[in-house]
Amino acid sequence: IKKRKTRICLWKDLTIEDVEILQKAKSVDEIHRALSQMLSLERNSSDPRVSVLLDLYYYTVRFCQDSGFNREQTSCFFSIVKDTHAECTDTPLGNMDMCYEHFVELLLCHSVHRPPFSLAIFTQQQIQTISDYVMNTYFRQFKLYKYVFTPQVHLDLSISYQGMVDPNPVADSEQGKYIRHQTFGRPETSDKNNV
Repeated sequence: IKKRKTRICLWKDLTIEDVEILQKAKSVDEIHRALSQMLSLERNSSDPRVSVLLDLYYYTVRFCQDSGFNREQTSCFFSIVKDTHAECTDTPLGNMDMCYEHFVELLLCHSVHRPPFSLAIFTQQQIQTISDYVMNTYFRQFKLYKYVFTPQVHLDLSISYQGMVDPNPVADSEQGKYIRHQTFGRPETSDKNNV
């Protein structure tokens, strides 16, 4: 499994204008509409993954609003959630530990000021709040996200035997009878007294 590289997420998925639109939006429908336009997601799609993604991103934006995050923090946290989800869906294999490790690395990358490697976007208190939120929402439902976003693999198995053609099927069936009974311990005989 290939590990994603940890990078600074500031303005990666949402621009300043996008964040301002999301901060002004108050209703669920307004936020869903804005997110679907920003991320090129079709809201009325029959694909259940689109509605699951919109809900994930809606609750991410809602958390940012409820936590009083500024524009930079909102953009970063949104991209952290999006990147963590992308890590989850990269493989159909169970990779919860890798996803959590990637999430923690992304948080650290945005909590310590060491340009150009990391920026102090979040405070220590915000890091704790974000960590609790993501653990209680995304990672608690990790297997459901994995199920919805992992392509199902169908295996069509057919077996064909290529070998010698049986010239005498009757003799072969007698030999099969002998071999079958021999595997249980001793060959079957027609004389019952020789047992």
